Amino acid sequence: MESIVLFLLLSIFVYFVINRTVTKITNTPPLLLWFALMIPSFIWLIWQLLNPGESNPPALLIYVPLIISPIIYIWLIQKGKPKHKEEKEKKDSQPSQPLNFMTKQDSPDFNPDNLPFLSKKNVKRPINAEEEKALKDCFPWGVYYLQKIDYLPQAIVCVGKLRTEPEKAYPTVKKNLERVFQDRFLVVFQETMQGKPFFALVPNPYSEENKSKQAPEKLTKPLTAIALLLLTLITTTIIGAEISGVTVEELENNFSLVFQGLPYSLCLLGILGVHELSHYLFAVFHRIKTTLPYFIPLPFFLGTFGAFISIKSPMPNRKAVFDVALAGPVGGFLVTIPVLVWGLIFSRVVPMAQNASMLDFSALDPRFSMIFAIISKIIFGSELGTGDAVALHPAAVAGYIGLIVTALNLMPVGQLDGGHIVHAMFGQGKAVAIGQFARLLVILLAFIRPEFLLWAIILIFMPIADQPALNDVTELDNTRDFLGLMSLLLLVFILLPVPPVIAQWMNL
Repeated sequence: MESIVLFLLLSIFVYFVINRTVTKITNTPPLLLWFALMIPSFIWLIWQLLNPGESNPPALLIYVPLIISPIIYIWLIQKGKPKHKEEKEKKDSQPSQPLNFMTKQDSPDFNPDNLPFLSKKNVKRPINAEEEKALKDCFPWGVYYLQKIDYLPQAIVCVGKLRTEPEKAYPTVKKNLERVFQDRFLVVFQETMQGKPFFALVPNPYSEENKSKQAPEKLTKPLTAIALLLLTLITTTIIGAEISGVTVEELENNFSLVFQGLPYSLCLLGILGVHELSHYLFAVFHRIKTTLPYFIPLPFFLGTFGAFISIKSPMPNRKAVFDVALAGPVGGFLVTIPVLVWGLIFSRVVPMAQNASMLDFSALDPRFSMIFAIISKIIFGSELGTGDAVALHPAAVAGYIGLIVTALNLMPVGQLDGGHIVHAMFGQGKAVAIGQFARLLVILLAFIRPEFLLWAIILIFMPIADQPALNDVTELDNTRDFLGLMSLLLLVFILLPVPPVIAQWMNL
């Protein structure tokens, strides 16, 4: 009965989310999309009703639906996307008709409601007639055939037909616009929900004129960064001492025992620090304004809530979005692996606890994660067998947390690193669809692993759409696409438990 109630609640939630979001980018009926996402739940519920005495379905019924469901879901979204007529071949060296600014009714492909701006109502034009004429001349017909200028409260939207590659069109038009308006506007190149490229001129808050009216903002605050780092070092060292087995009474009698927590704190801060520093360095490389990495101390649980940087200027293009997003998880992961290996060398094999959890560091089941199980088996060999767990050394705890942090950041949802990565790879529309599916998978995972329940709740309330780049149309190169797919594969290997067949083969 409990399974049926959970299934009904999940069904309602999934249909509500699909109807509110994905239906904006596809004509596929929401009920069909809902069914595609609910395939695993349907199969698992039916199996449970037919086998009331069994706790878990066979591995085949777990993994096959999880593979088939997203494929069908994404295929249905693509199948239902509105198709646009192909551009006609260029016949003349000049357009056959003079520039014609169409009304909303004349241009069915364009709808302000599909843009990240509000609809227009009594909008005061930010440019005069002479500037508007100069604006029209900034769009060469062989690059972007301008058909309409729309004035919205937040932007001047220029709609037309793209006649060349996006990577050629954007710099050409941007250079022309900057020659006319200098740094008065940010030049945005995006797509409507129907996939039609458009340009938008957004008032530039970083222009020299605006800077002169505002108090200068200091991006780098090294004293604040150092103070937070020291506070986090203190909190993580205390937590590390507790993980080492030092009790509060022992600390009160001999405070020097707190230094037993240094292996945990230094390793964890190293992982988190390299993660954020990688973001920072790649942001600086792409000339994006950003703050220094700031740690968040926490006097309980893990001793820290992580670290962050704050981006203060728009991303120039999808390549920059991708590079900055991927740098963090890759940098953190490259530190995590040697830390985890070093920590496991000093860890020991213990009997499996009856109710082992993912956060039971004194008797951790290595089968919770494919990549953790492989590394553990390499370190311990035949000593680690069926029914065994691992009592983690504090450094291994830091490495294990590093794995979890990497996986959580690679979730392809909204403002997370994974959300930025799929946005850069597939564009905003597809990234939203992928994000919805990822949230559903985490919700399902929370039923199997209660430790993910809090993360599932956070993802539900997290905005699903990422902020667009200035040039959000030009696609990535093949190398970045490959690296992006590898990062998503890494996410799967961290979160995927060891299948029974492989566990038997590995003698786990």
